[in-house]
Amino acid sequence: MVYIYYSYLSEEEHRKLLEIDLPKFPKDYQEKIKRYRRWQDAQLSLLGRILLFKGIEQIYKHNPLDKVIKHTKFSKPYFEDNFIHFNISHSGEIVVCALSDESEIGIDIEIVTDIEIEDFKSQMSENEFGKIVISSNSTRSFFDYWTQKEAVIKAQGEGLSIPLSSFEVSDYRTMINGEKFFLKEIKINDKYKCYVSQKMSISDVTIKNI
Repeated sequence: MVYIYYSYLSEEEHRKLLEIDLPKFPKDYQEKIKRYRRWQDAQLSLLGRILLFKGIEQIYKHNPLDKVIKHTKFSKPYFEDNFIHFNISHSGEIVVCALSDESEIGIDIEIVTDIEIEDFKSQMSENEFGKIVISSNSTRSFFDYWTQKEAVIKAQGEGLSIPLSSFEVSDYRTMINGEKFFLKEIKINDKYKCYVSQKMSISDVTIKNI
């Protein structure tokens, strides 16, 4: 089972988040949040941590404050006991957090905006880019592929050290270095594209707004 928690930014809620939720986290994390100049940036980071900890409490009935978050050499966060796999992403005004106890997981969300698609041609396979340019909505098609690719490399764990053009997404699956990855679209808001990825087929997904 994959669990997706998400939340929207809220300027009205920001003070309460800082006063009630932030003190629950380690001092070094509190200082990191306080260093942000824009309230939006601070809240995006804080909401990711809040969603993660709420998920752990509600789904797995664990005390998240007992868990230590570490980072791989590729900067992917993970828990020291490695029992719960998670990944966080944000774009625009939405933060998403994916959790699973089955395998490594990756999630990516992107707000769909007008871009120069040609600027990203080198990030796609020839086949992917061909499908994008002939699509009836090339912008949405681009973000569809881009979000899937980002979710996959986050699940794989080596991040941008894996060139996006080095693998091709087809029918919600792909291969990286001999490993198969599966994808599923998460529909939260029509203005965004969001995908989750794992090494196993994704069938059951629970989505919860916090």
